Amino acid sequence: MHVQIETFTVRKRFALTISRGTTAQSTNLWVKLAHEGIEGWGEASPFSTGSRPQTTEILLAALQEVAPLLEKFTPFDRQKIEQVLTEVNLPSAARAGIDMAMHDWLGKKAGLPLWKMWGLDRSRIVPTSVTIGINSPSGARERVRDWFGKDPAGIKYRAVKVKLGNPAGIEADKAMLIAVLDEAPPNLKISVDANGGWSLKDAAEMCQWLEKYNINYVEQPLSPVADMEEFSELYRQSRLPIFADESCFNSSDISKLAHCVHGINIKMMKSGGLTEAMRMIHTAKACDLQVMFGCYSDSAIANTAAAQLSPLADYLDLDSHLNLLDDPFTGAIVENGCLLPNGRSGLGVRRVEIGE
Repeated sequence: MHVQIETFTVRKRFALTISRGTTAQSTNLWVKLAHEGIEGWGEASPFSTGSRPQTTEILLAALQEVAPLLEKFTPFDRQKIEQVLTEVNLPSAARAGIDMAMHDWLGKKAGLPLWKMWGLDRSRIVPTSVTIGINSPSGARERVRDWFGKDPAGIKYRAVKVKLGNPAGIEADKAMLIAVLDEAPPNLKISVDANGGWSLKDAAEMCQWLEKYNINYVEQPLSPVADMEEFSELYRQSRLPIFADESCFNSSDISKLAHCVHGINIKMMKSGGLTEAMRMIHTAKACDLQVMFGCYSDSAIANTAAAQLSPLADYLDLDSHLNLLDDPFTGAIVENGCLLPNGRSGLGVRRVEIGE
């Protein structure tokens, strides 16, 4: 099989600020895998979480280096290919691109969408949240109106994730959340993500304060390098569910977290693709944990890939491509607030036609 990599740059409608900084655009990698006249597509997106940076340059170099090693295989050789990728210590986002492309190829070969190959039920897909980044109270109100007040296509989102962990402190977080709540439409499901921006003391205070606002869950309240004793103490104090994101990359991380969180956030780029995401789902469920899917600055390729597995998720946060000005791809569609994979074979992703 032949692997080809191309870069593409996407720009956000609204720059997203979290506790670690602000992003306005991203240069991602389009992974194309050709065999027997069929081409499978995947995506590798850069991200900064963890001790090993995964920049566009690092991911491109890693994929270009491993591509010749894969030529002797076919997309049916997933176990052998996984062993090769492990031996060369390929970054997880690069693995994700190859893994998605192999799954897309297999689905196209079978003539079936992946969700149907796995026997999943699209009616079980929960609404995806849309994201409000760290902002001033007035800026947060404007973002709520951007998502919920201007909707010419008739798309109605039903869940929102609010980014907290403001470097200015938890009083700034509280003021921003109050502004979002005041501006948000009724019956909106609301969750909070601090991206590791709180100390244990602040996290405990915020969880107690957030409880009265019917927040669904609090994601990554503590730094990913915080010890398990701090997570355990917050787990003991908080009556709100706690989800781990930056502390949980793949299935090997789940067992050490199972006693001190209520759920995990699976992202294609962290996990290394659909193969490992499926392992994480089963491992989490075996540990009686809930599962959510998230994203980085991903296009429709990666989010449509995640959507193939979304009937197995309790929460979804697959909105990055919905905030892009120039996504070159289209795949899963939003209906009644839910991101639904379509009926096309494989991932069901295609290029956006000029004028669309």
